Amino acid sequence: MPLDGYSSTSIPARPLRIALFSGNYNYTVDGANKTLNRLVGHLEQVEGHQVRVYSPTAPVPAFPATGDLVSVPSVTIPTRPDYRIALGLPAVIRRDVEAFAPDLVHLSAPDLLGMEALKLARRMGVPAVASLHTLFDSYLDYYALGCLKPILKRRLQRFYSDCDYVLAPTRALAEQLEAAGLEGQTRIWARGVDGDLFSPARRDPAWRRAHGFDDAQPVIVFFGRLVMEKGLAVFVEAVRRLELSGGAVSVLVIGDGPARSWFEEALPDAVFTGFLQGEALARAIAGGDIFLNPSATETFGNVNLEAMASGLALVCADVPNSRALIRHDRTGILCDARDAGAYAGAIRALIDQPAERMRLARAALVESTLYRWPEMLGSVARVYREALASHQPALRVRGREYALMAG
Repeated sequence: MPLDGYSSTSIPARPLRIALFSGNYNYTVDGANKTLNRLVGHLEQVEGHQVRVYSPTAPVPAFPATGDLVSVPSVTIPTRPDYRIALGLPAVIRRDVEAFAPDLVHLSAPDLLGMEALKLARRMGVPAVASLHTLFDSYLDYYALGCLKPILKRRLQRFYSDCDYVLAPTRALAEQLEAAGLEGQTRIWARGVDGDLFSPARRDPAWRRAHGFDDAQPVIVFFGRLVMEKGLAVFVEAVRRLELSGGAVSVLVIGDGPARSWFEEALPDAVFTGFLQGEALARAIAGGDIFLNPSATETFGNVNLEAMASGLALVCADVPNSRALIRHDRTGILCDARDAGAYAGAIRALIDQPAERMRLARAALVESTLYRWPEMLGSVARVYREALASHQPALRVRGREYALMAG
C-alpha cells in the first residue's frame, strides 16, 4: 500500500539509523525536550529504529535521557545560566556521527550545533529533517533585543530552507513557513497528550484543601517553565485586575525556572508547587479550574493540551498555536496576547458563571481526545521515510551504498 504518496517498497524495510541533534535534550525541563525524549522512545521501542542523540549536557541532568545520548561541548549562557549553548560540531563529534552512518539527520534547533550538523548531512549525502519547537525571534522582545529580529529571521529562514523537510506543529506555522519560501517542504507534526495521566479523574479535593484552596473557590492555574517570555508579567497584571474588580482570587503556579523569585514577589498569595512531573503534576493541574496562558512564544503549547485533558476551562493568548487547539467561545477563550484587562474580564466571567466554565471545560476535554501520542509520533517516522524516498537514489549504511528499489 502506498504511504503518504510513495511506495512502501521505495526504501528498505529495515530499521533506520537516525542522528538527532538537540540544543537541550535533558539538562533542564521544557516542553520541547520532553517531546523529543518521547519521540526517541517511540522510534526505538515501537518502530524499531536506532537513534543517536547529540546535545549539550549538564553535570546533573534534569531527568534521565531516553536513548543513546552523546554530549557535545557547550557553555552556559551568561544571562540564562539554566540554558547551555553548543559550541558547534567539533571533529571528534563529527567522526562519531560519520561512524554511526545515519540514514537521516533530525535537527531540532537552528543553533550552531544544528547548522554544523546540517552541513555534515549534506557532505554525507543524507537527508535532513528539522522540527520547529520554539519561536526564537519572539523571545527577543522580552530581552530588549527586538532590533535583532530581522537578522535572526533571515538566519532562520536560510537554515530551514536548506533542510529537506520542516516539521511544523500547526498548520498556521506551516503556512507561515511556506509563505516565506518553504513551499512543499513543510509537514505537520502536532503534539499529543496522555489521556490516562492527564484527566479530570486526577482531581483530589483533599489535595486542594491541603494547599489552602476553598472547595467553592475557582483556582486559576499557571503551569510551565517560569521564564519571562511565557507572559509572566501579563499574568500578574491580569491577577491584579481581577483582585481590584472582585477581591482576592486563588492562584496556583506549577513549575520552576529563573523567574520564580520575581513571580513569587509579584504574587505573594499564590501557591507555588515548584517542578512536578508524572502523577503529581497531573493531580496538581486537575486541582485547578481555570488555566490562564498568556504566552505568545509557543509553537504548539503542550500545556494547553494537558490543561484541556485535565478538565480545566482555558483562557489563552490569541496566537496561532492556541488557535490550532482552541475554538473561541467553544473550547476556550482567546484574548489579545498582551491585554491583561481582556484576560481578567474573561476569567471574572468564568468565575461568576460556573455553568459556562463547566461547558468550556467539557468541550475542551472532548477536543483533547483527538491528540494522542502514538498517532502524532508515528507521523514523524512517515516523514523520515518520505525524505529518504525523495532525497537520493541510494542510502549509505555503515559506509556502503545500498541501491533503492524502484518504487
